[in-house]
Amino acid sequence: MFVDRVKVHIKGGNGGNGCVSFYRAKYITNGGPDGGDGGKGGDVIFVGDPGMGTLMDFRYKRSFKAEAGTDGSKYNRTGADGKSITIKVPVGTVIKEAESGLVMADITKPWEEKVVIKGGKGGKGNQHFATPTRQAPRYAERGRLSKEYDVILELKLIADVGLIGFPNVGKSTFLSMATNANPKIANYHFTTLAPNLGVVESTRGDNFVLADIPGLVEGASEGVGLGHEFLRHVERTKAFIHVVDAAAIEGNDPVEDVIKINNELEQYSPDLLKRPQIIVANKTDIPGADENVVRIKEKFEPMGYKVFAISAATNKGIDAVLEEAASILKNYPEDIIFNEEFGEFREPEIDTAPFEITVYDDDYYVVTGVGVEKMIGYTNIDTEKGFAFFQKYLREKGIIAALEEKGIEEGDTVKIYDLEFDYYK
Repeated sequence: MFVDRVKVHIKGGNGGNGCVSFYRAKYITNGGPDGGDGGKGGDVIFVGDPGMGTLMDFRYKRSFKAEAGTDGSKYNRTGADGKSITIKVPVGTVIKEAESGLVMADITKPWEEKVVIKGGKGGKGNQHFATPTRQAPRYAERGRLSKEYDVILELKLIADVGLIGFPNVGKSTFLSMATNANPKIANYHFTTLAPNLGVVESTRGDNFVLADIPGLVEGASEGVGLGHEFLRHVERTKAFIHVVDAAAIEGNDPVEDVIKINNELEQYSPDLLKRPQIIVANKTDIPGADENVVRIKEKFEPMGYKVFAISAATNKGIDAVLEEAASILKNYPEDIIFNEEFGEFREPEIDTAPFEITVYDDDYYVVTGVGVEKMIGYTNIDTEKGFAFFQKYLREKGIIAALEEKGIEEGDTVKIYDLEFDYYK
């Protein structure tokens, strides 16, 4: 079964907690703090596996979690880091955050690795909290919780050229004649229910990958039939071979068929219609097709399209089409296949990131959170102006109000990561 879209849950490993411990040895009754730091949590990593062709492996396993870091221990021992989890996906898989639909990673190369979630940092042991006035701190920092997301995995096949057109126009026959692929072929609609790939091996060495995109229908761009599932796989192709039934066996007008399919491409993504397209008038071995070939050429050649008359069933004219496709690819930028305009996923802004306050010994307040940590990272607290700016941030963020709700009084100590100061209004 060909599966090209699934939803899974991923979570990074939480950081291990810091340890509260004091050095004990013979003849030493009041040793200093020696609590070690917690280990870092494992990352969530996606890797492109060229041996995978679908997302079928995710039908039964939908949740992935990296290992948490272990807690620190006495003698200043740091806890072990949690093992990262590596998730193999087919090359061409896009990882999107489910709620926003924004792209977190795009796997485009064999064995390419992308870290989607970083593990939580380990908490600091009580050795870090010792000061000249507080020599026996009985508290340590908790490990940072890692993020977790529901994500959508979408497979968008990577091919150089895509075969497009209505059902039953001969695309699968063309693919079988042009490549070493063996697609299922029959005389009814939607024989092909999944994209097929084949490699065109040219005598001149101009090899390229050709994809048979399952038959589109009018309204596909709006999801009619299996429209979105089919159109997803044309997004990465550099050029199209547009196959049309010149014999009009089912009574369709081949000129109108080309227009309808191109309209669906444009509505799904305007960029698709800008890519090179070869129009192939197929089934010319059937009487009555020649007249339609003339009409197709008269309509589309003035628009810049090259039109080829072929018979896929008898292998007539296929080599000329493949030579034209190879010529297009030779003069086309290699990276056009990856020029998809994705909205890129971003972490929450500092101003909206949550924070947490923990109280120790009734007079020691520890503030943690992504926002305040980042703010400390790019604010020079050592200068009067920088510290004033940071105080303003604490008030606007609501941290000062939260500290007062916790019962902080003047002279109590506030610790925000590596910054420690006494609280005064």
